[in-house]
Amino acid sequence: MSLTVPEPHARHVPVRMDVDRWATHRSRRRLLVVVHTVVTGQRLLDAIRLLEGDNRVQTFFTQAPDVFSNGVEAFLERLGGLVLPWNQAVLTRFDLALAAGHGNLHDLQTPVVVLPHGAGHNKVVHAVPGDRPAVPRGAYGLSRQRLMRDGAVVPEAIVLAHQEELTRLGQDCPEAVPAAEVVGDPCFDRVSASLPLRALYREALGVRGRLRLVLACSTWGPDSLLGHGWSSLERLVAELPKDEYRTAALLHPHVWNAHGHWQVRAWLAELVRAGLILVSPHADWTGAVVAADHIVGDHGSVSLYGAMTGAPVLMAGRSDAAVDPGSPMAELMSFAPRLREDRPVWQQLKRSSVLRRAQRYERVAARITSEPGRFARRMRALLYRKLRLRAPAVRGPVAEPAGLPLTVRYDDPGPGVSR
Repeated sequence: MSLTVPEPHARHVPVRMDVDRWATHRSRRRLLVVVHTVVTGQRLLDAIRLLEGDNRVQTFFTQAPDVFSNGVEAFLERLGGLVLPWNQAVLTRFDLALAAGHGNLHDLQTPVVVLPHGAGHNKVVHAVPGDRPAVPRGAYGLSRQRLMRDGAVVPEAIVLAHQEELTRLGQDCPEAVPAAEVVGDPCFDRVSASLPLRALYREALGVRGRLRLVLACSTWGPDSLLGHGWSSLERLVAELPKDEYRTAALLHPHVWNAHGHWQVRAWLAELVRAGLILVSPHADWTGAVVAADHIVGDHGSVSLYGAMTGAPVLMAGRSDAAVDPGSPMAELMSFAPRLREDRPVWQQLKRSSVLRRAQRYERVAARITSEPGRFARRMRALLYRKLRLRAPAVRGPVAEPAGLPLTVRYDDPGPGVSR
């Protein structure tokens, strides 16, 4: 017998049985946005913004359990959404749920649409100790371990960015192929829309004139640029001549939220005083990628998005990081030169520019999405189909350019305050 929440005592008006008594407006559909981490929450905003202006839909938010859940509560508070506690969300029926992570989705009583939260599906996931035995490794988001529960596919729909991911999904979890839909990639579309505004993003980062911007991008974990050692970032700041280069650091939100904003700022304080630009995690990161003349990255998604801007990429972090060999990230890592310790950094940057082969980067960029510029239109159509509503007759949604990047301030005592 399933447990139920006593509806008259439900925490929020729109989910009460006596909603007509209290609600100013009663919507026809209820949508639950499941936020596991700040990163997944940011990606889900690209989807739910496509429903703006439709008063037939009431949107709720909930924080799902996750090892990187720190920061989600503050993220939702800044968003101003109507938040249900997880223990109420799993006992309440909605018309549809959206997620960009996989943990605990089987607990919901609602059909779920799952989006990727990065550039496709690149990182390999390991079997969870003590979980179902003999589960093979696979790319996160495509593996049977994440998609199946008790012999059934958990998501109602699995959003993919590229047609080739259907093939990879069929190899890892063929039962899930009927649920998959190729929709596109919102970050790819935003980078493309932002390229004409490159000068504005450089100005926002304080990079003027002929100065060349080197963007150091670190994902999270021990195999990342930072996790593998701080020397790469230190060398960029110390070795590059200040009259030619500026160095900026773009860190994955998991770095900030796992260790704490105060701590990250404290660790990097000396480098910032020496000239490092620290990009804030509280604003759109896309503009910083567009502004870069060089990318020094690792196996995180930002390196892939950087490959589509025209900037040459130098790889740092572990060379044997757990990456699906069939992924576009594996292809980028196969030809992008690695940052070496035995050569001056400036020399390696200049060499990477001279030897950059545009066609290789274009081929990798083309593997991020097979629906360039069409995420908004295709995702909107999917949402309305799953909500069983006719989409409003309005001009088709288009990708908007990124907002200006923000940098972290050190003259303010507040954690993570930006300008």
